[in-house]
Amino acid sequence: MNDSRLELCFLSYSHLSRVAREVAAEFSSVANIEIVDFTFESAQNEARERVGLVDAFVSAGSNVAILKRSLDTPVAAIKVTGYDILVALRNARQLSRRVGIITFGDTIAELDAVKGLLDIDIVQRAYGTLEEARVAFRELAAEGIKVFIGSSIVMEQVEQHHLHGILAYSPASVRQGIQDAIDLARVARMEAARYEQLNGVLRNLQEAVLAVDRAGRVIALNPPMEAVLGLPRQAVLGQPAEKAAPELSLADVLADGREERQQVCKINRREWLMSRTPIRERGQVMGAVITLYDATNIQEADTMLRSQRRNRQHPQARWRFDDLQGSSVAFARARAAAMRFAGAGKTVLVTGESGTGKELFAQAIHNASDRNDKPFMAINCAAVPESLLESELFGYEEGAFTGSRKGGKPGLIEAAHTGTLFLDEIGDMPVLLQTRLLRVLQEREVVRVGGVMPIPVDVRVISATHQQLDQLVAERRFRADLYYRLNILRLRLPPLRERDIDIDAMAQAFVARSLRGLGSRHDARELLAPLSARLRGYNWPGNVRELENVCERISVVFAQYPRLTGPAYAELEIDCPELFATSAQAMLGSAESGGQLAEVLAACRGNRLQAAQRLGISRSTLWRRMKDAGL
Repeated sequence: MNDSRLELCFLSYSHLSRVAREVAAEFSSVANIEIVDFTFESAQNEARERVGLVDAFVSAGSNVAILKRSLDTPVAAIKVTGYDILVALRNARQLSRRVGIITFGDTIAELDAVKGLLDIDIVQRAYGTLEEARVAFRELAAEGIKVFIGSSIVMEQVEQHHLHGILAYSPASVRQGIQDAIDLARVARMEAARYEQLNGVLRNLQEAVLAVDRAGRVIALNPPMEAVLGLPRQAVLGQPAEKAAPELSLADVLADGREERQQVCKINRREWLMSRTPIRERGQVMGAVITLYDATNIQEADTMLRSQRRNRQHPQARWRFDDLQGSSVAFARARAAAMRFAGAGKTVLVTGESGTGKELFAQAIHNASDRNDKPFMAINCAAVPESLLESELFGYEEGAFTGSRKGGKPGLIEAAHTGTLFLDEIGDMPVLLQTRLLRVLQEREVVRVGGVMPIPVDVRVISATHQQLDQLVAERRFRADLYYRLNILRLRLPPLRERDIDIDAMAQAFVARSLRGLGSRHDARELLAPLSARLRGYNWPGNVRELENVCERISVVFAQYPRLTGPAYAELEIDCPELFATSAQAMLGSAESGGQLAEVLAACRGNRLQAAQRLGISRSTLWRRMKDAGL
């Protein structure tokens, strides 16, 4: 096909073809025009042989409708004008005052109104098929009509019956038909070039993409889309998109021009995330594009992005089971249970008093699970105000509240996607947020504050509490359904008072570390030997956290002395009164008699501050007890 001149094919019966040959030379500078004579039955075959070789077809009458239905190539119609009919009637009047007009489609109503002015008797018929044209001719001929005006089909009948016929189409109409074909061909070439450019772009995309024109016919698709459909491009191009796969229908987008994103569909047993987008030109919808994203690839990319974001903002879980040392039976039992739970992948509820190391165990469980290279996110539900806790956990959309970040912000649940979310002090979570958390656990999706779009999440939840959740449920301060969701695997951590054989080793480790930080060379084991009984005898209500704090104080006291001497230990009675008030506290726990208070006050030479510290109570509490005892 010549790149500069257009290729046209004029398909018609011989009568109209003769007129076309007279006119065609006028367009020789812009188009090569092939004029083909055909019969009614051969029109489609003649046209199909030239598909892909010509830019447009030109024809007339019923053939136009037939060709348009069977071809994707543009088809221009030669139309009979009012001027054509008037010229034909003038010529017919010279032959007879009674004329028959047989036209394709409909009769010409205006002729009935003016035939009196023309001083001519006009009888009209219309046809839609070849047989109808022949029947109409026979009827008029039977009425004695000798002169006919009509198409080439009518002219053939006239010649066979040796009557007079005048072709309805004038050279001007044929000329206009060819010009229309040239215009259509130019547009088709521009669209073909655009489609080729579009296909070139699509071929370089990894996503499966398909584009349709305004009629919903496929104009472009790329190799990934061919692979999705399991069909070659030639079997899809020019066909309605839904013929390749019902899920690819773009009828709604073409009708209302609305973009549709993030829809899940299944094609050939695979799940895809689908996006439908209209193609607009000068504000008009001229087509649409459908893009399929591999759900597996999206999930992997989403995991990677969330993980990278977490790595920039949050530390990894540091503690492992090897870091959790203890020889007591209670601790060994808890550690063994936690190691079993790590591989189970289920939700874990960690219970225990404050300071027993619940987060440390949560980190160890995460690091021993198959999520160990994924995010570990932690939050203390009791330490964050309710208004902030919701946005921290669930995130928020842009404009959700005054001061919200532009573009919104993902919450910790999203950030923990594919990893572990640790909810410390879960018993202090407000009931409203308990409801939202329950939905996350049930539906495995989160909705940001101010948002409506659910975001799928894959999160293992480890929660912890020092409270009795079953009692909170009974008091309706904690949702029963959430409690049962959290309490799948239950891990109880023993308090320090149940681990007395571990206290010496833990204290030595804490003191040694603290002494190193203070630049002291004292031996922790030697330093703590005189205090072993007191360390084991204390009840440790603050558990490991309290033990660590006391060890820090012990280290500070001894770091100022070059040698381990008596004065240093004496000073501990002031800085660490809880270790020296164990017996007094035990006595106070039973009777709290005036005599016992007096003994403690005497030991402290009347210093109420020291006495309160030794008893582990405040000065106001000491004053009240002294008053009650009459001291």
